[in-house]
Parts: sequence; structure tokens; C-alpha cells
Amino acid sequence: MKKLIGIGAACAVVGFIGLQVFPAKKIGVPTEDIGTNPPERFDIGAPPEVATIMRKACFDCHTNETKWPLYARLAPGSWLMARDVHNGRNHLNLSHWADSDEEERQSDKENCWEQIESGAMPPWFYIYPLHPGAKLSAAEKATLKDWLMKDAGKKKEEEVAAKEEGAKAADQKGDEKADDKPDKQGEKKGDDEAAPKDAAKAKSGSGATGKPTRLTTSAKKQAKRP
Repeated sequence: MKKLIGIGAACAVVGFIGLQVFPAKKIGVPTEDIGTNPPERFDIGAPPEVATIMRKACFDCHTNETKWPLYARLAPGSWLMARDVHNGRNHLNLSHWADSDEEERQSDKENCWEQIESGAMPPWFYIYPLHPGAKLSAAEKATLKDWLMKDAGKKKEEEVAAKEEGAKAADQKGDEKADDKPDKQGEKKGDDEAAPKDAAKAKSGSGATGKPTRLTTSAKKQAKRP
């Protein structure tokens, strides 16, 4: 029996050593991320109570401020954590928020709340068995929701207001055009009425300023008398 236990222990030691030198990168494990924290940092601007919750439940996988304990440097635990951190940072890295505008950050916040509300974040395999403190209570979820969803829908409200303002301006412009149309029609009617009068006036004035009026025969005889 003791011999079997000794053989088993020896196999376990050899196996453990073998895992440490095994090229896990060949099977898709991002071993280059193990124990690394890139230099980029960003203050997310959260209240202290929110920041405390996010540090214990979110920061290890979604920032460049990951805490790498001893087990996270030894295979196979290091492989699992490296995978989770790599995938988490690729999906959302709060340390890169400096490269995002306010609208993008708000979209990230709303997505975060959707994941928390559904129970997808933080994932159970992160909580158990090594991070039980990352499990969120109902009160902690409410605190996160108040901050994450504080400005939710603000952009949509601004877009709706802009559309309403544009529609109002278009209606006002249409009313102004409608008011101008009768005036133009009146001007045209006045011009049409004035045209015959001007023509008649020009015709009546042609006797004085146009061709000379022809004299009758009696008028010619009177003109010849001394």
C-alpha cells in the first residue's frame, strides 16, 4: 500500500513539473499574458462604493490592474486565469476607456449592467472556488445599477428632441412659404390688370405724340385762304 502511495506521489510530482514546462500556447492558452499588467490606466470616475465593488468583482479580468496570486503563476491554474483575463480584456478593458468617447463608455456601462443583471457576470467559475468575495449581493447590484444606468437613454432622448426640433422648423418654414404665395398671386393679378390700362393709355396718347392727324378737304381749303 505504501509502495502504491509512493508511486502515485511520484507520478503527481512528475506530472506537475511536466505541466509547468508544457508549451500550453500551442493549445491556445495565452501564456504570454500570465503575470502581466500593461501600463495603461484610467480612472473610471466611479463613486468610492462603486469602485470598491468593481475592484473585487470586475477589475481582475476587465482592467490592466489584475492581481496575479501564486496559483495564477503555476499551471494549470495559470492557464485558466490567463485565458479568462485575456478574453475579459479583449471584450472590455476599462483601462482603455481613455480611447473611448462618452457615448461609447455609456454603451459599455449599459452592456455591463445587462451582464450583471442576467447573472453572466461575474462568472461562476471565477467566483468558485477561489474568489467567493466576488459574488454580488442584491444591495451591491443595486449600487452598480444606479451608477451604470444613471445616464441610460440620454443619447436617445437627445436624438428625439433634435428630430422634434427639426420637424418644428420644417413646419414653420412651410407656413412661411404658404403665407408668401397669396402675395405673389396678388402681385401677378395687379400686373395683369395694369397691362390693358397701360396699353389703352399708350394708344390714346398716340394722337399727340405719334403720327400727325390727316386734315379733311375743307380744312385744307381753309388753310389755303389768305
